[in-house]
Amino acid sequence: MQKQLKIDLHSHTKLSDGHLSPEELVARAHTMQVDVLAITDHDTVAALKAAHEFQRSQSRHLRIVNGVEISCSWHGFDIHVVGLNIEPLNADIQTFLANQADIRHERALKIGEKLAKCGFEGVTEKALALAGGGQVTRAHFARVLVADYQVASMDTVFKKYLGKGKRAFYKAQWPEIKQAVAVIKQAGGQAVLAHPAHYDMSTKWLRRLVADFSYAGGDAIETAFPGMAADKRRIINELTTEHNLLASAGSDFHFPSRWTELGRNLHIDDALTPIWHNWNIAYSG
Repeated sequence: MQKQLKIDLHSHTKLSDGHLSPEELVARAHTMQVDVLAITDHDTVAALKAAHEFQRSQSRHLRIVNGVEISCSWHGFDIHVVGLNIEPLNADIQTFLANQADIRHERALKIGEKLAKCGFEGVTEKALALAGGGQVTRAHFARVLVADYQVASMDTVFKKYLGKGKRAFYKAQWPEIKQAVAVIKQAGGQAVLAHPAHYDMSTKWLRRLVADFSYAGGDAIETAFPGMAADKRRIINELTTEHNLLASAGSDFHFPSRWTELGRNLHIDDALTPIWHNWNIAYSG
């Protein structure tokens, strides 16, 4: 009897804002019986080598897809584009990601300065230490404020300090979507618009975003991810069809929780074409 494969094409390690090492993420994928896992850290491919090496020592099959999640700017919004099946050693994407790292570091310094004015001294050093040489994100700052500065929760940090327009928010100068799509394709990959229902925008703006992404040469949209409302799912499915895009599915996993888990609730509508339709992995015995 055949079973449909469990496929999750959006996950993070501690090399960006995830909590697990590459090896722990792969082990978690085994525990959750995931068959295909894309590792898509923010603006870095540093976790991929260790993940592949660890998987080669395992007896259970798991296909690891080389990926990355690229930060972009679009009409004042921070938008994320996932690259799947990229060649991580490609010179173009290596240069591009080095520039992204510089932007992230500059943002971290600016956030630290703003937090100091809010009365939180020394946060930058602690956030960088928590990142452990990986890409520092706002989540690292939030975790430090909760752990060391008595802020009530991660949610509170973003609502009071790090969210858009808040006291310690700093607008990074990310590249445009078309640049992200281009470098993903230069590295042999497919470009996916990440978690479109998570952006704080109206349906009108979402339609415009998908149109611009498609015009830039984007390949797919994440149509399946945790916590998406039915009305949003319907609109995203419609836009996927309207622009003749493929459908991707990803948990955006950072750590085990009751809200997100590897491979959970990632069903793609039967009317859509999955991005993996020609990857020769559709079913397994």
